[in-house]
Amino acid sequence: MEPRIDFYTASPEGFKAMLAFEAAVSKLGLETSLLELVRLRASQINGCAFCVDMHVSDARKAGESERRLQTVVVWRETTLFTPRERAALAWTEALTRIADTHAPDADYQALTQHFSPKEAVDLTLAINSINSWNRLAISFRKLVGE
Repeated sequence: MEPRIDFYTASPEGFKAMLAFEAAVSKLGLETSLLELVRLRASQINGCAFCVDMHVSDARKAGESERRLQTVVVWRETTLFTPRERAALAWTEALTRIADTHAPDADYQALTQHFSPKEAVDLTLAINSINSWNRLAISFRKLVGE
């Protein structure tokens, strides 16, 4: 696989806007550990190796355990995640696969049991952000280690 466009330099204004959006999402008050799990899970679903690598590293730096990082991909099959994290991961999967899922009511109900309305919107913004980053990295073949 060969890199395509360096989207960082090809559109400085666009990249700056994405960074501003990401910075805003990071300041909305959701737990860093939760955000990293969401970013990792969306990146796994989308097949974004660059973002998976980045968010595994970021989660480790934030204190996430190897065991939980290794089981994010199968989070439904383990008890290692809290009910709040499980609701966030289900919402992440639903929104990342929105063309197929249409954000099911069951996932929304779980979300509203563990997140305030503000937190639900903030989480949705975080999911939108990582999906946008994944699409940039995959489209332009951003390689791990670049």
